[in-house]
Amino acid sequence: MRIKVIGYWLMVIGCLAFTSCQKDIVFSQFVSIPSGEWGNEELANFDYTISDKDADYRMLIYVRHTERYPYQNMWLFVDNGARRDTIEFYLADDRGQWLGDRHHGFIEMPVLFEQNYHFPDTGRYFMAIQHGMRDSVLRGVTDIGLEIVKNEE
Repeated sequence: MRIKVIGYWLMVIGCLAFTSCQKDIVFSQFVSIPSGEWGNEELANFDYTISDKDADYRMLIYVRHTERYPYQNMWLFVDNGARRDTIEFYLADDRGQWLGDRHHGFIEMPVLFEQNYHFPDTGRYFMAIQHGMRDSVLRGVTDIGLEIVKNEE
């Protein structure tokens, strides 16, 4: 009987720990890149709604790619209508080992774009992401994602 009670409480504590660690995801979406070849004129467009203008948000850009991706790094142009940013990040280390998580033949790399972003108002927003590499077509890129998470207070 005592073992059942201990097991029950361990299960309850585990569930509470799991739910308390959940992120407050406001938006999460991936745009598929047809045939795994991303043209430099193709935009990954995201439309989302913000309902709490008093919160701070963390914005992550995700790049899913295969081992066909030919470079160690990537440059992106990120446009949200109010400003256009250029960011560089690494997909592989100095030895050529891919960074990020592997899933079913794909590598998924999260990139922190904004840590404590404050939206000026509630409502609809958009973001457009375009690659800024010298190649007109990037091989091996399969998806671009955007995740917006409300920071804990």
